[in-house]
Amino acid sequence: MKKFIMLAAVLVFGSSLLFAGPRQQSGGGQTVIKLGIWPEDIYPDDIALHQGYVRQFNQRYPGVTVQPAQYSYAVDTFVPMAEAGQIPTIFSSWYTEPPKLIGGGFVRDITDEMKALGWDTKMEDSVKALLTRDGRLYGFPVEAYSLGIHVNVALFREAGLVDANGLPRYPKTWEELATTAQIIKQKTGSAGLVLLAKDNAGGWHFTNIAWCFGAQFQVQQNGRWIAQLNSPEVVEAMNYVKDLKWKYDVLTSDPTSEDWSSGYQKLGTGLAAMYMGAQDGVSQPTYVNGLPIEDLSLVPIPAGPKGQYGLMGGNIYMFAKNATTEEVTAALHYVEIMGRAPVVTETSIAGLRAGAENNKKQGIPNVPNVPAWNDAAYLKAVDDARNAFSNVDMRLFNDFYTAVKRPGYLHPEEPMLVQDMYAELTKVLQAVLTDRNANVKALLDTAQLNFQRLLDSQVNR
Repeated sequence: MKKFIMLAAVLVFGSSLLFAGPRQQSGGGQTVIKLGIWPEDIYPDDIALHQGYVRQFNQRYPGVTVQPAQYSYAVDTFVPMAEAGQIPTIFSSWYTEPPKLIGGGFVRDITDEMKALGWDTKMEDSVKALLTRDGRLYGFPVEAYSLGIHVNVALFREAGLVDANGLPRYPKTWEELATTAQIIKQKTGSAGLVLLAKDNAGGWHFTNIAWCFGAQFQVQQNGRWIAQLNSPEVVEAMNYVKDLKWKYDVLTSDPTSEDWSSGYQKLGTGLAAMYMGAQDGVSQPTYVNGLPIEDLSLVPIPAGPKGQYGLMGGNIYMFAKNATTEEVTAALHYVEIMGRAPVVTETSIAGLRAGAENNKKQGIPNVPNVPAWNDAAYLKAVDDARNAFSNVDMRLFNDFYTAVKRPGYLHPEEPMLVQDMYAELTKVLQAVLTDRNANVKALLDTAQLNFQRLLDSQVNR
């Protein structure tokens, strides 16, 4: 991932919150919230949007100091930062992380604050379960996503792979994906597919492929978690990936150098025609890398011999362990101003519309989210704001959203030590994509042994 400079600006405001008076901070005399959700400094329009949110916050909740403290969650740095008390008041993480962050005592229980606002009952059950431990709640969703296949329509058009309406004739199966990618490379010179193999994102994407081949990476037996990283289904899926490199020759030149952001860069600049990604990444090929909105499509994950599944994940807001009630409540009010809270008020609607208008202004596709809240009125408000600033041809996205709504299509990530599991699978990907003679089964046997040891030492205790 790119490294970004942390914003140093401090915005100070003053009067009172809706809750009983702010806690007095030593030296400052005000409640302080550090916004780890502040935009990265390469997004000036997003920063301007948040500056508008802060002005509204200042008018409503004086007596609070707001410190922009942009933070990008990282597996390898979070725990040391948390132990040193350096985590911002509110920050964003991933659906994979609550078991570790809650179990390790690194994040704050926000049950009482959520109940006071009535937000605790408005989450999708599966998301709420993810964020709950012993009946207590430790966060709430920003949004959910599902992986699909992002398509560079211009390359499909150049390869003659569009229909009479100009819509891409995208692959419906993994076998079709390989042959479609071949046609694109032969006719355009660009890679047919970006496959990631640099970091944990490689293992992340691979699990979605393997589920379609019938893989189940973890099972629970007699109270113990058992790894299945070397099952026949995983072997078959890994051999398919190996063939993409050595048989079909449709990948970018070095998958071991490809990560989440470089994949979108290849797609957006026309160096590759397809890339596994979710609806929450549509700004990357377009706004960040220059692909015209009308040349981006998002389609369902192809079907495999054992089914069709789209990995479901998402982002969550969590809070520093040392955050006070006043700080948590202040941050929740800020989230409402953003339009991210599951309520329908003039404030939240204004935030939703401002976000959608900002997307349109920047040339970011305004496409629907995968719902993580279950409040019908709020979901309608989200759709209304998006529709008011529509800037995409939904025919390029409709099949994706149809698949997402189909029972059984969305597949949650594996439950235990998933980032460690992704790391082991990425090691195998790196081997098979750099050595045409790599022994897939032997490599997966090693990954299986390594990951089972981790499960036994950290989970099966």
